[in-house]
Amino acid sequence: MDLGLSGRTCIVTGASRGIGSETARMLCAEGASVLLVARGADELDEAVAECREAADGEAAAEGLALDVTDADAAERMVDAAKDAFGKLEVLVNNAGTAKWRDLDDVPEEDWYAAWELNVMAPLRAMQAAIPVMAQRGWGRVVNVSSTAGKRPSARMPEYSVAKAAELSLSRLFADRHASEGVLVNAICPGPAKSELWMDEGGLLDQSRRLAGADSREEALEEAGGKRPIGRLAEVEEIAAAIVFLCSERASYVAGAAWSVDGGTVQVII
Repeated sequence: MDLGLSGRTCIVTGASRGIGSETARMLCAEGASVLLVARGADELDEAVAECREAADGEAAAEGLALDVTDADAAERMVDAAKDAFGKLEVLVNNAGTAKWRDLDDVPEEDWYAAWELNVMAPLRAMQAAIPVMAQRGWGRVVNVSSTAGKRPSARMPEYSVAKAAELSLSRLFADRHASEGVLVNAICPGPAKSELWMDEGGLLDQSRRLAGADSREEALEEAGGKRPIGRLAEVEEIAAAIVFLCSERASYVAGAAWSVDGGTVQVII
């Protein structure tokens, strides 16, 4: 299936690893040019190299190392994309992180940090990027939320609250800009076998400690067994849904909050 992404220009945040890196790589493989944004310069360089290897035809990949929570990050991203590619048509707000802990163990500053990363950073990015897209009469925005935004996780309190707010933010921008040809949607992944989960000390190890599991393998099996599909997602499965929403094929999807969670959250939405 031709997704109609050849020649499109994109920004992907949190693009140095995991879902963001794979989304950027898939976009480049479809012929889009991508500005990869992340804090870690070394990992970002590696992700850019992988995207260039995957690029088809005239597609290109560039990197921009910055913290998306900086007050001027949105303008810098949009300016960098326009400088590199001459236009901007797609924005994927993917940057985020989480940790497992009890509600009573979350310090106040971490509530503010979660809000800045998951609400204010996407807000500023959309405010900067959407007018550029609207001038051309075509655009796509995908906000990467979480199943925790639909059903709060007792072990990720501040993350859950911020991700729920991100869904409302996404819907507000979808309603405002759909008539201009800019379609805003959200993706709600469940746990995926990304670095956030699988790296040493990541969410898998954190969940293992809290659950008292004997091994990482046992913790992984238990986490997967909680989902109707019986396993955690592969990163590529989440990225594929994001890329579809970025595409010409998603021409009548606006204001959606797609669950990509193996059937975990039992809501009809």
